[in-house]
Amino acid sequence: MPKFEISNELITDNPSIEVTITPESTLAPGKHRFQLIVTDSSGNTSEPDTVEVIIIDDKRPTAIIDAPATVSAGSSFQLSGKRSFDLAPGKITSYHWLRLT
Repeated sequence: MPKFEISNELITDNPSIEVTITPESTLAPGKHRFQLIVTDSSGNTSEPDTVEVIIIDDKRPTAIIDAPATVSAGSSFQLSGKRSFDLAPGKITSYHWLRLT
């Protein structure tokens, strides 16, 4: 697969091209612009056409609570959400705690 890099022209004879995303080659959330110019069999080129693609972070983070299995009556204890995570480049920004029973 061809690798899209900013200002690096890719020329193909196929009317479609895949923007391949891998852990090593990703697009950050936000606006990304792509341009197409076509050439005909006489060597004439079109005006550029440009499209804007908005990459969104729609993957949910994962919450993980660490807690002691047992606690002596009358003793305080700590809950930790330190191992919770979001896929890069996302970051956990707040922890919402709730006692259910």
